[in-house]
Amino acid sequence: MPDRSVERKLSAIFAADIAGYSRLMARDEPGTLARLKACRSIIDGLIAAHRGRIFNTAGDSVVADFASAVDAVACAVAVQRAIAVEEPGSAANEPMRFRIGIHVGDVMVDGANLLGDGVNIAARLEGIAEPGGICVSRVVRDQIRDKLNAAFDDMGEQQVKNIPRPVRVFRVLAEGNPMFRPAGLPLPDKPSIAVLPFENMSGDSEQEYFADGMVEEIITALSRVRWLFVIARNSSFTYKGRAVDIKQVGRELGVRYVLEGSVRKGGDRVRITAQLIDATNGAHIWADRFDGTLEDIFDLQDQVTASIVGVIAPQLEQAEIARAKHKPTESLDAYDFYLRGVAGLHAVFEGDKDAVREALHRFYRAIELDPKFASAYGMAAWCCVLHKNYGWTIDDVDEVAELERLGRQAVHLAREDAVALYTGGFALARVAGQLDASAALIDRALELDPSLAAAWHLGGWVKIYQGEPELAIEHMARAMRLNPLDPLIFGMQSGTAAAHFLAGRYDEAASWAERALREHSSYAPALRMAAASHALADRLQDAKRLMGLMRRVEPDLRISSIANVVPFRRPEDSVRYTEGLRRAGLPD
Repeated sequence: MPDRSVERKLSAIFAADIAGYSRLMARDEPGTLARLKACRSIIDGLIAAHRGRIFNTAGDSVVADFASAVDAVACAVAVQRAIAVEEPGSAANEPMRFRIGIHVGDVMVDGANLLGDGVNIAARLEGIAEPGGICVSRVVRDQIRDKLNAAFDDMGEQQVKNIPRPVRVFRVLAEGNPMFRPAGLPLPDKPSIAVLPFENMSGDSEQEYFADGMVEEIITALSRVRWLFVIARNSSFTYKGRAVDIKQVGRELGVRYVLEGSVRKGGDRVRITAQLIDATNGAHIWADRFDGTLEDIFDLQDQVTASIVGVIAPQLEQAEIARAKHKPTESLDAYDFYLRGVAGLHAVFEGDKDAVREALHRFYRAIELDPKFASAYGMAAWCCVLHKNYGWTIDDVDEVAELERLGRQAVHLAREDAVALYTGGFALARVAGQLDASAALIDRALELDPSLAAAWHLGGWVKIYQGEPELAIEHMARAMRLNPLDPLIFGMQSGTAAAHFLAGRYDEAASWAERALREHSSYAPALRMAAASHALADRLQDAKRLMGLMRRVEPDLRISSIANVVPFRRPEDSVRYTEGLRRAGLPD
């Protein structure tokens, strides 16, 4: 029988601590303590605002009591968003990231303190959470489901220390988190498809790039069929390595059909298996196997594409299906280096200098093996754009001249290669006086591949540079619909912010910029745009706060160098942007 002298209650327990706190203290005790106090000020205020009560603290940890699981999780989401914006770290310091665990359970009341398994489980969930993440127990998930704009990743049963029974754990995927799964998107007005990552059946993890490359080529080929709506690779690949519910994938991406399959490469033999599923009801409507040699690889891709199109849009003319056929190079070795380069760029965040440099070397090698390989020139040009955007250097090379050379060669060889057209075209946008030529080339790429999300995105930036904000917003919206789960979606959100800024809508610009910062808290273009927008909206305190964060990321940026960062054509756009940054505190 329970001890009736002990007061008990049901409570939602919120437990948080800093990932790697001891390491941070070892590096810089005074600085880490100051940063902790700033973060605690934010957290304490948000807990109070969500009707919570802090009952235990020790070092970097905070444990709080909420009467409602909804309040506890809403508070946790607000904390992670606020800390991500306020504490992005700097070149010298890694970000300070909190882990949060939440459990609802019966606890013992000991004065102002709470004790028992309910508290202990919340602490164990906090230990499971990733830095910047939130983990909850099943009882919390059940209580908040449909009450918050959040989704959940089921992490399964977890055996946690000193708790006799396993705990079912869910990772919270709140809006603003790169892994967030929206509730659902409407179907387009034409046949729509997402191609999921194919399983690598080669028995060699080194061949992962090849399997991923096959999927990317199939996506690109399907995008060439103008009467299809094809989800971009970056969104499809958020499901890589995960058990998925095809109907849920269809809802999250807003598509009717989902293609999944496998690739087996052994010696010079290749086998591609594929199955097409109707995501509205989960029914399998087509499956096939395609065998050949490496020399047949482009034919195998064409066969897969033609078979898919024949099933989901049989009314299309054969001429339209034939347009999807494309042989980028005669050299299989060049193609292999190209696939490795593309995989290298996708495998890491684009701000990784070493990864971009390695990808560039692979594209150069592909060009050496086939000097007429248009897409390799285009992707090499894109690597040079990244170098220019981040202020990096390419050894013993005039960066602008090399960027222009690669861009022009990609365009010259492109013919109907949309990848070469949009990458080469955007490279030319970073060369003085080439905005109109760049816009025309990207428009041509979109005529060829209307589902090419990256071309819509970069085309939107060119429209911004040209001073056409409304068209830019349309381009960015199209890119986000084609690529709704892109981990790099902050670039499109930042572009939308820039377009609203040029149109004089500073509140909308600030909102979109801060939305981008929730995805990537130290993204310099979003920090600049948020600071400038708040400044011109006379919110100087917010502007200066964001400028302080931006100066950590770009300590050498000055008003005098802005034209090299954002090449606005219209003088009034440059004047407005620099004025906003100057008011926010950027030095001349």
